[in-house]
Amino acid sequence: MTASHSDQSDALASATRVVVKIGSALLVDRKTGDLRTDWLAAIAEDIAAQKAAGKDVILVSSGSIALGRGLLGLPQTALPLEQSQAAAACGQIRLAHAWAEALAKHGLTTAQVLVTLEDSADRRRYLNARATMSTLLAHGAVPIVNENDTVATDEIRYGDNDRLAAQIAVTTGADLLILLSDVDGLYTGNPNDDPTAQHLAIIDDITPQIEAMAGDAGSGLSKGGMKTKVMAAKTATASGCAMIIMHGADNHPLQRLTSGARHTTFTATTDPHAARKRWIAAMKSQGTLHVDEGANRALHNGKSLLPAGITRVEGSFGRGDPVTLRAPDGTTLGQGLARYTAEEARLIAGHQSREIEEILGYPGRAVLIHRDDMAL
Repeated sequence: MTASHSDQSDALASATRVVVKIGSALLVDRKTGDLRTDWLAAIAEDIAAQKAAGKDVILVSSGSIALGRGLLGLPQTALPLEQSQAAAACGQIRLAHAWAEALAKHGLTTAQVLVTLEDSADRRRYLNARATMSTLLAHGAVPIVNENDTVATDEIRYGDNDRLAAQIAVTTGADLLILLSDVDGLYTGNPNDDPTAQHLAIIDDITPQIEAMAGDAGSGLSKGGMKTKVMAAKTATASGCAMIIMHGADNHPLQRLTSGARHTTFTATTDPHAARKRWIAAMKSQGTLHVDEGANRALHNGKSLLPAGITRVEGSFGRGDPVTLRAPDGTTLGQGLARYTAEEARLIAGHQSREIEEILGYPGRAVLIHRDDMAL
């Protein structure tokens, strides 16, 4: 369950896509309500260094409500929902601008992505979010993700950004999630109350015993406590993404992590690609797409499925639904998540991607099933 950090592989060095979760208490001074500009500048340098090393970096950043309080003159106490949403509306502009300005100094482009729980619960929205994030990363941008507090109500909220960060890691196929916290990892007990509490360096299996160690209490600096972080770890690691909890209040937290700062690593037993394939393969198919020999060969060579390769469409399915793929001889190839409805698929089957807009009357996606959404 535990090991020394010298025994660990460097998770950050080996990662190719990293999600970093940043809480309000790290970004915003609670006494003044102002941005911690020195800290922001320092982590911007860290992010630029990771980008220069060839990694994709996604930030899940809190702070909009904390910043909006000051702009609207609201008290530093619990706020009614409508005041929280108003504060978020004001603060989100400042938050996005702060990130854009800090990262632009290093030649990096930022993108604002606001989501709610519904966006990951609904498969169509989930695929849209995944496609958008993939495109942003392919163009070198740094997505800045936050909960859409201006519209989210209790029933469609993530509720804490630990949970949101884990879902973003799953959605984007990240291989490492870093939660910057006010503690340096998980302990066997509360180190503030228990002098015998021991730090856990590596956790390979999130057992009931580990969950019990997390307890329920938060730090007072955020809505979540260690319990939400362990819940986030369960989500991330099950999808092939390792997770790190570390103290993030000091400048250059990612640089300090690389230099051996103490932290807890939750290991993943598989990789994000394999975990996603298993998830897709386990779904109940809603229809069937028959492909021609050219598409059959392309699929076996790791290509996406284009409309031109479809010879017949069976069943009734919506966007994002799983469908079975069959070769010309009727052999089942596997299944994937359709980016078009059954009706749309029938209309564009056998046609070139450039003809889609003319056929459907609106521009569509070039592929019918992307290779990342396929389990063969």
